[in-house]
Amino acid sequence: MSNDSHPNSTLRRSLEEHLQALQTLLESGLADVESSGRLICDALAAGNKILLCGNGGSAADAQHIAAELVGRYEDHRRPYPAIALTTDTSALTALSNDFGYEEVFARQVQALARPGDVLIAISTSGKSPNVVRAAETARSLGCKTIGLTGSHAEPLANYCFITVQVLSERTARVQEGHITIGHLWCEMVDEILGK
Repeated sequence: MSNDSHPNSTLRRSLEEHLQALQTLLESGLADVESSGRLICDALAAGNKILLCGNGGSAADAQHIAAELVGRYEDHRRPYPAIALTTDTSALTALSNDFGYEEVFARQVQALARPGDVLIAISTSGKSPNVVRAAETARSLGCKTIGLTGSHAEPLANYCFITVQVLSERTARVQEGHITIGHLWCEMVDEILGK
């Protein structure tokens, strides 16, 4: 087995890519993380809610972040309203069947979003049609949208108030960055909104 094909070299390369993606976020994306976190805190402080959507691993991230807000992150504090639009199988299947998968999140945004709410739209490629449609719909309803993307942010960024990019070409590294950003937002909620 050559040294290049050894599992240890694969693991090392992946961990180095992970560290590089987070280092780049620290150096060039921290202001966007903070601005988007403040947007979330302001919305929650005003009694508004957070909606989240994404596909695949991004759907799992949407659910994870919503659970941290409704439950708790690290501090014992009041629950905050957050809904992952990826969890209701009856709605997902009915909307996909009746309106097409491109509308599966947008239709839920139409039903649930109010001006002042925040939509967190997660797409590692920046071009998931159903996530882009959700962001477009949220904007038309007076909601602020935060985009979480990888290196390529368009066209999702066109419909977002703030876009936070994890600058990596590998989906796994982007997703690792996204959940880190979600945790940073939750730390801000704990610190700024407190108990």
